[in-house]
Amino acid sequence: MDQGTQKRRGRRAAGEDTKSALLAAAREVFVERGFDGATVRMIASRAGVDAAMVNHWFGSKEGLFAQAVLQVPIDPNELVRRLLDGPADEIGYRIVRTFLTIWDATGGGQFVALIRSVTSHEGVAKVLREVFLNTIFKQITTELGLDQSELRATVCATQMVGLGMVRYVVHFEPLASTPVETLVGMIGPTMQRYLTGPLA
Repeated sequence: MDQGTQKRRGRRAAGEDTKSALLAAAREVFVERGFDGATVRMIASRAGVDAAMVNHWFGSKEGLFAQAVLQVPIDPNELVRRLLDGPADEIGYRIVRTFLTIWDATGGGQFVALIRSVTSHEGVAKVLREVFLNTIFKQITTELGLDQSELRATVCATQMVGLGMVRYVVHFEPLASTPVETLVGMIGPTMQRYLTGPLA
């Protein structure tokens, strides 16, 4: 371990600084190794803290993964409120713009870590369903009072997961390098139909 890491460990107590360090380290390690390849000890070592702090702050590796990889800049409930803040007939566009902007800011890193881990670990799949599908998309369709709300939420989730896969994991061009606003104009109408249009 280098001297810089040693110094960081000496400065950190079991406070918010420790939590932030663990989140930052977890994002890096999960992207590099996937869920199964990452260990609590590895993440804690990179953060320069004691491994016991993972359980203290997050309860488990799954809990840390949920916050580090699925994390958006604001609480998911606040994200939903912001997405709902505007005309209902434009929410599909807002969803596409918001998620692409979040993922682009990290080069898709958090999304890549999620996809690498979800197929091999049921715990991660459960986290994806709970946070991405239930907490975000199902809450949106319920708040809008839509018919077939669960089906609409699920179809919206498949659209965004598929888009993220193509853009950040397999890098299909030219979509992988297409500007966000261009994709919003192309995919937004489809998301809007999934939400408020007929599901014929």
